[in-house]
Amino acid sequence: MGTIDITYFNLFIGLLLLAIPFFYLWKFKTGLLKPAMIGTLRMIIQLFFIGMYLKYLFLWNNPWINSLWVIVMIFVAGQTALVRTQLKRKILLIPLSVGFLCSVILVGMYFIGIVLQLNNVFSAQYFIPISGILMGNMLSSNVIALNTYYSGLKREQQLYRYLLGNGATRQEAQAPFIRQAIIKSFSPLIANIAVMGLVALPGTMIGQILGGSSPNVAIKYQMMIMVITFTASMLSLMITISLASRRSFDAYGKLLDVTKEPRK
Repeated sequence: MGTIDITYFNLFIGLLLLAIPFFYLWKFKTGLLKPAMIGTLRMIIQLFFIGMYLKYLFLWNNPWINSLWVIVMIFVAGQTALVRTQLKRKILLIPLSVGFLCSVILVGMYFIGIVLQLNNVFSAQYFIPISGILMGNMLSSNVIALNTYYSGLKREQQLYRYLLGNGATRQEAQAPFIRQAIIKSFSPLIANIAVMGLVALPGTMIGQILGGSSPNVAIKYQMMIMVITFTASMLSLMITISLASRRSFDAYGKLLDVTKEPRK
């Protein structure tokens, strides 16, 4: 049995469910009603456009076009992270982009080429969705971790300088702040992994089952999705922090002004 299609009319009926959260956002004057409505509208438009684009992307299945699309995804993810972290472009853009790119290539290719053993690792059916899954998870984990890392350095500069003054290397002095960033960023993911299948049925698994795959196949894919997202998120964060830290301190180990000036 294949996936049951949703007509545009039924899709509209389904979207009416948004009236419930929108009502409570308005009732309690959260200030989130307008952003939620704009965000939902953007999601709908973007998904329709990406749906049309992916239709032709899968039809062409050209390695160069597929790679170009992933590069565009990396660029957009980098820009989004810059906005969310409010860190300066010259500090973070290249480290983020390199971290995302290396993680997608190493982890994504490992999964597609070695685990799935596909002859064409750039197959649009696998390469683009897997890259998208990795990118989304890397983006969220990097934003949380980088905010925690730099806010910790700003707040506790005396501790950082104390560690340097007592013979610690820069890497050793930064370790407590990296540790806190990792804890803050990855604790929710680890908690989610621990209850997966018992409390929550993940989206990838449900999507495959709805698409006609057997539960056993869906479970194996979900296991690997969690493994590669965890691995790629950690790898991209370590690469990003390693590269960004070289641009964040002066020759004497003092933290530079890495935050954007607030708009007036």
